[in-house]
Amino acid sequence: MSTAPTSTEPVTGEALHAAIASGERPPRPGPFATAMAFGWRGILKIKHVPEQLIDATITPVLFLLMFTYLFGGAVAGSTGDYLEYIFPGILAQSVLFTCVYSGVSLNTDVTKGVVDRFRSLPIWRPAPLVGAVVGDSVRYVLAALVVVVLGLIMGYGPGGGVLGVVAAIALVVVFAFGLSWIFTTVGMVMRSPSAVMNTGFMTLFPFIFLSNVFVDPSTLPGWLEAFVDVNPISHLVTASRGLMEGNAEAGDVAIVLGEAAVLTAVFAPLTVRLYRGKE
Repeated sequence: MSTAPTSTEPVTGEALHAAIASGERPPRPGPFATAMAFGWRGILKIKHVPEQLIDATITPVLFLLMFTYLFGGAVAGSTGDYLEYIFPGILAQSVLFTCVYSGVSLNTDVTKGVVDRFRSLPIWRPAPLVGAVVGDSVRYVLAALVVVVLGLIMGYGPGGGVLGVVAAIALVVVFAFGLSWIFTTVGMVMRSPSAVMNTGFMTLFPFIFLSNVFVDPSTLPGWLEAFVDVNPISHLVTASRGLMEGNAEAGDVAIVLGEAAVLTAVFAPLTVRLYRGKE
């Protein structure tokens, strides 16, 4: 029985590289490309697990229907008048509630060890964080569109027309982007996704219900009205109402954009620092 001859010469690094290299090495992806790749990953997760869209589709419908038809007559005298008042607030509320998912998703990646794999890749380090938040913006837009379509069906008439509605949605999404960094920070601190979700909703509920989403602040006790007036969510709802009605003031919009910028400037670096601290 014959055997094939074997070479005893050592294989050099150059020979090995020549054997496995099929072409020129592609350039290393930049920060924008890697962030967008992780953003697309978040969108693909929605495709494969569509049940996670329940909070962005079903929950807004329930809130708008229940509050309009259960409390509209008692609060505003008619459901039609109350819909005109509550609609911009429900729009903001529906989008802001979905921000919690940013922290839940990040915590899931951390607890399951996916983040460890990301750190081994030759990419811009904050890319998984930035990309995830950008990808979640698709959820914010979807939640906003669901509320708008239902509101129009129920009879809401925006005085600002289509441009006013689009501007209001854009403003809410920008604010939600800034707010989501709070929950990514929470996601890096908590030890389980359920803890992130509970903490997120416990934080959001007081700020949303103690705002001008559901009632006119002038009907509240003085001490509570003072809190509502400085509540950032009240600022967002006021600006959104103005845009939808066509009488927005530039100062109201500027305040919301400034608050979104502050939230991003404070909590985005903090999230990145916690992310790097787990290495």
